Amino acid sequence: MKLIVIAVGQRMPDWVEQGWQEYARRMPQDCAIELREIKAEPRTSGKTAAQMMQAEAKRIEAAIPAQAMRIALDERGKDLTTVKLAQELERWRSSGQDIAILVGGPDGLDASLKQSCHGMLRLSSLTLPHPLVRIFLAEQLYRAWSVMTGHPYHRA
Repeated sequence: MKLIVIAVGQRMPDWVEQGWQEYARRMPQDCAIELREIKAEPRTSGKTAAQMMQAEAKRIEAAIPAQAMRIALDERGKDLTTVKLAQELERWRSSGQDIAILVGGPDGLDASLKQSCHGMLRLSSLTLPHPLVRIFLAEQLYRAWSVMTGHPYHRA
């Protein structure tokens, strides 16, 4: 299984890339994590938020592998504990499919794109800046993997 994080936004600061790489390199080969950055629609184009999300949704769609299970990050998604995320990760791994985790832009994800997903997760009740979401998500996936495999990283 591969975890493919498809995130709107490019050219993140170095500290974001370093944070992402720190956790991505820790993941084992059978649960590798990959980042695919999607160009954000310019916020100065005069388009409505819905039009911008639709344009970004087309780019996201193009980046999703054909047979991947789709999981959207959304504020209305399922709120999981670390242990529950580890159980989800185990369920995903047993499915044999790659998992595409979708991270929207400043306005979120297009409604039709969310409807095409197999599930929706929520990382926090707090509003997180997009650069931090990537690092936070990578760390939580690594932590879930550590719980799932009995690795000592997570101390319950």
